Amino acid sequence: MTQPTYPDLDGASVFITGGGSGIGAALTEGFLRQGAKVGFIGRSDYSDFVDEMERRTGIRPLFVQGDATRKDELTGALDQAAAAHGALDVLVNNAANDMRYDVGEIGEDDWNSQIAINLSHQFFAAQHAAEAMKARGHAGRIVNYTSITFKQGAPGMVPYETSKAGIVGLTRALARDYGTAGIRVNCLAPGMVLTDKQLDKWIDDEAKQAMIDDQCLKVELKPEDMVGPTLFLASAASGSITGQCLIADAGVEFGA
Repeated sequence: MTQPTYPDLDGASVFITGGGSGIGAALTEGFLRQGAKVGFIGRSDYSDFVDEMERRTGIRPLFVQGDATRKDELTGALDQAAAAHGALDVLVNNAANDMRYDVGEIGEDDWNSQIAINLSHQFFAAQHAAEAMKARGHAGRIVNYTSITFKQGAPGMVPYETSKAGIVGLTRALARDYGTAGIRVNCLAPGMVLTDKQLDKWIDDEAKQAMIDDQCLKVELKPEDMVGPTLFLASAASGSITGQCLIADAGVEFGA
């Protein structure tokens, strides 16, 4: 997919949580193709992905293996990226886990782990990045990934949907608190994106067709379809936009 070019992203320092797989991997490549210097954190070993990105784009991303739900590992990864690439310009909070549960069997550990990866890490990453941006008087950009799922009330996803709803409130609150420093904070709400994980675990042909039937646009959403909206929110092209939630779902949900 051809993307527009955003000159201000050329040479920008970008950090993506969960940037080695799914939507995150597409975002890493998308920013690299803009000429950005990209760092990302992930639990698995993404060394092969890093090599592939260097072959495909000519720029090698910085991979920090770590757990985004552990504040010390998360903030350490952000600091490592800033040391390698310069002060952070763009943070994309993308890491997530959409586990399914029978609502009557959700335990405390289940609940806490889902809130930690889907919501809490976004706050602590944004806090750490924004305070650094603020200290140096830099108008940075933060993009938080939510989902349309919480608007639909999909079954079996109470912790996930709760956390994704919370991201909208978090985004608006951060936009207000950091706006005086010129830091913009927005969120992106994808529809049902057909990542390898979704296809392996949750989505069969019947579910895929039902999803397409619900959409205004009769297309399959792929990870690369989220790159353009994210680049826009991360670039100067969206300079007057903050505290907003951009929906990218091929026309399922309408409104903010």
